[in-house]
Amino acid sequence: MAKKPVVAILAGGMGTRLAEETEVRPKPMVEIGVRPILWHIMKMYAHYGYNEFVIALGYKGEYIKRWMRDFGSLEGHMTVKTNTGDVLTYEDHRPEWTVHLVETGMMTGTGGRIKRLQPWLGDGTFMLTWGDGLSDVNINDLHDFHKNHGKLATLTAARPPARYGHIEFEGDQVKCFTEKPQTAEGWINGAFFVLEPKVLDYIDGDPVMFEQAPMVGLANDGELMAYKHDSFWQCMDTLREKHILQTLWESGDAPWKCWD
Repeated sequence: MAKKPVVAILAGGMGTRLAEETEVRPKPMVEIGVRPILWHIMKMYAHYGYNEFVIALGYKGEYIKRWMRDFGSLEGHMTVKTNTGDVLTYEDHRPEWTVHLVETGMMTGTGGRIKRLQPWLGDGTFMLTWGDGLSDVNINDLHDFHKNHGKLATLTAARPPARYGHIEFEGDQVKCFTEKPQTAEGWINGAFFVLEPKVLDYIDGDPVMFEQAPMVGLANDGELMAYKHDSFWQCMDTLREKHILQTLWESGDAPWKCWD
């Protein structure tokens, strides 16, 4: 069986619109239930067999490093001998993930962060998403769609409020991409990308935002395709959106929870 692509997750932004939570931790570490949203994202991918992750760190990256370091040892049952300090852990559904934590700079743009991950991504197709959004998108179907059209880039197009990137199509090909218009409605950039290594050639350096010149360039060159997903998608930009996700999780019927 062919090895699944690496999953890159951007987790280095400041999260200023969620300042109530992000003053003390990076946004991907804000919890839905008792787990960071980053964990929920990784569980989604792992459900479909994607178990190698490359996480782009920036703002408060040490918080994510500590959590990942402790995650394996603190998950499940544990015995501690207080007189010797010996710790015995027990297998208890711990995921078999490989997680690369890569420092990509405090002020680096989203495109710059992706470019800095290049040595960790290998020389084949890779997945990419932001560390603050959840969906019930079928990751395997998304990957198959990408491989079948043969272009460099696929984004997942979703239908939430229109303050995100607006997309116009010709069939499934993206003909125009405009980031965060004030009035446009319809399909928006829901992230959950599938990308070929040549996409990195569209990124000039650290200040570049992937949602701007690189994606516009890919669309203009006919290399950006959209996987249209009209089911659940929700980002976590604000405290209100965190509460939406929290309420769904507490209901016991969170749409993104595809794992057992």
